[in-house]
Amino acid sequence: MPEITLTVQQALMRAAAACECGQFAEAERLCGAILQSQPAHFVTLYLLAIAQSRRGDFAAAISSCDKALVIHPNHAETLHMRGSLLQELKLFEEALASYDGALAVRPDFAETHYNRAVILHELRHYHEALCGFDRALAIRPNHAATLNNRGNTLHALQHFEEALASYDEALAIEPDRAGTFNNRGYALQELKRVGEARSSFETALALDPAHQRALSGLAECALKLCDWKRRDQIAETLRHNVTEASSIVYPFILLGYSDDAALHQTAARRFIRNRIAVSPSPLWQGQVWRNDRIKLAYVSADFRSHPVAQLIAELFELHDRSRFEVIGISSGVGNGSDMRARLVKSFDQFYDVQATPDRDVATMLHGLRTDIVIDLSGYTLGCRPEILASRPAPIAVNYLGYPGTMSVDFVDYIIADRLVLPFDRQPYYVEKIVHVPGSYQVNDRKRAIAVHTPSRELCGLPARGVVLCCFNSAWKISPTVFEVWMRLLQKVEGSVLWLLQELDEAKNNLCREAAARGVDPARLVFAERISTEQHLARHQHADLFLDTLPYNAHSTASDALWAGLPVVTCRGESFAARVGASLLNAIGLGDLVTSNLGEYEALTLKLAQNDTLRADLKKRLKWNRLIYPLFNCPEFTRHIETVYQTMWERWQRGESPASFAVEG
Repeated sequence: MPEITLTVQQALMRAAAACECGQFAEAERLCGAILQSQPAHFVTLYLLAIAQSRRGDFAAAISSCDKALVIHPNHAETLHMRGSLLQELKLFEEALASYDGALAVRPDFAETHYNRAVILHELRHYHEALCGFDRALAIRPNHAATLNNRGNTLHALQHFEEALASYDEALAIEPDRAGTFNNRGYALQELKRVGEARSSFETALALDPAHQRALSGLAECALKLCDWKRRDQIAETLRHNVTEASSIVYPFILLGYSDDAALHQTAARRFIRNRIAVSPSPLWQGQVWRNDRIKLAYVSADFRSHPVAQLIAELFELHDRSRFEVIGISSGVGNGSDMRARLVKSFDQFYDVQATPDRDVATMLHGLRTDIVIDLSGYTLGCRPEILASRPAPIAVNYLGYPGTMSVDFVDYIIADRLVLPFDRQPYYVEKIVHVPGSYQVNDRKRAIAVHTPSRELCGLPARGVVLCCFNSAWKISPTVFEVWMRLLQKVEGSVLWLLQELDEAKNNLCREAAARGVDPARLVFAERISTEQHLARHQHADLFLDTLPYNAHSTASDALWAGLPVVTCRGESFAARVGASLLNAIGLGDLVTSNLGEYEALTLKLAQNDTLRADLKKRLKWNRLIYPLFNCPEFTRHIETVYQTMWERWQRGESPASFAVEG
């Protein structure tokens, strides 16, 4: 390095002091003065890059690093800083190259191994990321941030026990890390240790009451545990924090607390703005092309044994291949199930992109000249909205998996029907609303029902008496609806309530709540999870399926109707609260739709006390299943193809997306 004169040395010292005190503009001014006389002064360029980066001018800081590297191309600290700046700008491939250069010079640079692993995690290269974190820990064993992020990567790999162990190691070093307690809570949820997860989220909030994500995790635990005291305490805080933007609440969780569409829209907007802070450049920029057939790409994290797949599988098989090319994009975990094999076979092309970076998936879709991308996940578990954020196709659609708005400008339409989402709800939806005739929910007619049904005794049911059932997940059971159910049990002698067995703590809480309302907990019967075919078969032992609110039964209601079991529902205000009404109207049982819980209770009591009415209902359902549209998948396929055709034609004419309805 050239010899530093006293004047330059003094200026550098003043610049360094200014930078340390947060006076970045002054530090830059002093560095600029030095560089006017000595433009190739390495130390000054390095310090200038630091000042520029701390001021947030990453592009200028990268330029200063580049000038410094011309002088000393193998300076590990400069290469590292350049990589971190590129990482801030989400220029991940360039950042990795810079980090690799730093490690070539200094293989024991723990911070570089760490940063590099963080990028690899972001790019979904989880196994490589894990190796990177392990290398960093070999150099710097007791680094809590590395252990925490290593846990995140293990979580992404679904190695939940190992992730939990990594979080616990991090907390043994730094026991006041709220973020690690939050991450630990999500790992415990995956391990079905939801009570412990609740405690972990509570600790996170105790350490940092302003933690943006822990409240959402705690809210989810309260639902899953049927911990209604905690649920009631959280509900108003959720509303306040969403409104005031002080928490990032997972939009799907909020659907279990409220049917306020305006609140749902706000939560979704906050969630996605936090998740995608910098919008990627759009791949589709207004071009118009024409393929031989309209290219549809269905994107889902649930192409396996999952309710979404069980509803939609036949649609893929029935699409008119003379008009449509159908592509499957599996963004989540696959498995070796028969459903997975059926789905793969049903598409013209199928891509497993679970480990593929979001931008690369979008680039592939754009390269295929996809016309319409249909997102089947929305904001449910495993969703990847980042793929759509790159605008890989002219038209993007929100359908089936998520009953609410994604609240983004890169999704054009939501497919619904006149009951779940009337056009007057458009102010609460960024997507343009499209109506199909009947119900928006597609249904697969190939769902098999087991020939042999276990006896009532084997199902844990009494030999006689009315069986009221709800096979929804326990998190959908609200205290207000449970109050109605308990009054019904008290009024219908010998009746039982048949629920799905999930968490032991949720079961215990429900039994305790029943006892508190004067009902013997023994009248709550809990059904273990069994195969779908056997589960559908055991529906015949139930007399009525009772719906939940504010989140209705969706695929579970269709299962009940397919198995011949009538459903009584109460229509709420939001999409998720009106699905029961949609399904029942589409199968000619609109008289089982009520508009408030008083009507819901009265109708259920009337039916529960009248064997003849229930028998007539089941006969109607058996007949209607054959002639009404709910389970007419070929007819539904034609309708949704008309939807896609209309969207495509608007694009071809250069028209913006607009709401419309397809007539039956």
